[in-house]
Amino acid sequence: MIPKNKVAIAIVTYNSATKLADCFASLRLTTYPLELIDFILVDNASTDESIELAQASGLSFRIIKNKINTGFAAANNQAYELAKNLAVDYLVLLNDDTIVTPDWLKELLETAESAPDIGAVQAKLMLYPEKELINSYGNALTFLSFAYCNQYRQPDKPNQPAFAVPYPSGAAVALKMPALERTGLFDDKFFMYHEDVDLGWRLRLAGYQILLQPQAVVYHKYSFTKADYKYHYMERNRLFVYFKNFRWPTLLIFTPAFKIMETGICLFAIKNGWFKHKWAGYLWLVKNWGYLLSERKKIRQLRQVSDREILKLMIAEIKFQDVDNPLLAKVVNPLMTVYLWLAKKIIFW
Repeated sequence: MIPKNKVAIAIVTYNSATKLADCFASLRLTTYPLELIDFILVDNASTDESIELAQASGLSFRIIKNKINTGFAAANNQAYELAKNLAVDYLVLLNDDTIVTPDWLKELLETAESAPDIGAVQAKLMLYPEKELINSYGNALTFLSFAYCNQYRQPDKPNQPAFAVPYPSGAAVALKMPALERTGLFDDKFFMYHEDVDLGWRLRLAGYQILLQPQAVVYHKYSFTKADYKYHYMERNRLFVYFKNFRWPTLLIFTPAFKIMETGICLFAIKNGWFKHKWAGYLWLVKNWGYLLSERKKIRQLRQVSDREILKLMIAEIKFQDVDNPLLAKVVNPLMTVYLWLAKKIIFW
């Protein structure tokens, strides 16, 4: 296939100078024609040399300088607005701590072009420097909106075909611009975490497929760190996604499981000293309830797919080794698995 699609590659930076050299060096080796690529860098008020490195990279970056840290979601939305003005066919989101392989972009776009209803294609994310271990082989999503890296730290699975995933990781994904024109990109309210879950959910509701292409390999300098601010955004935004995208009857069916899980999370938060952040998430949700209801109206107009169909790619179990514990593995996961099985028997809408 002769490359013809114009692409914008967006990278968001925030004091990223120590990461960018490897990323830029790998991008220069991309086999996709550079004349068809516009590079966009959105800098969230870095105080290091991130912008200078982009200017010296040889990649002809279009640079957006923010005066404050607007967050991952809003910064990528700025790149999306610029991409629309550039009249590109694809917007590719790429984390600043990634290293791409030469054919990554070609593989993503060839897969995306293989069917008109494919809205997004994610690369296979491998760890770096442990390049033989998986970072994300398509992220997992539970029916209570917990999201995590699927097959994290498992051995590589080479030579596998593309397959459907519930949502695309924002670390390395190609998005069709016509699909984004229907759904929009990220919701600025998220700031960071779960914005890609929300995007994937909207794309699927609009009738688009989301695939992972294992032949598109990107290495990710990923590490899972436990920090209060992460718990705050991850829990707050998980609930926002949950209440924003499911229909009301589905939320009613899930209420008992939701209450059990929330009670468990609150106890866990109290035990580990971050309950104030969990409580702040509840207060934020109440404060933004009017906005959430307005977003639900937009989603209702967008919806082409039933919750029953959405649930086909969702699971019940949380199997992320960095948060695993015996209670989760032996009690919570089996209970939630049975609950989801029963719920799927009931939900027909």
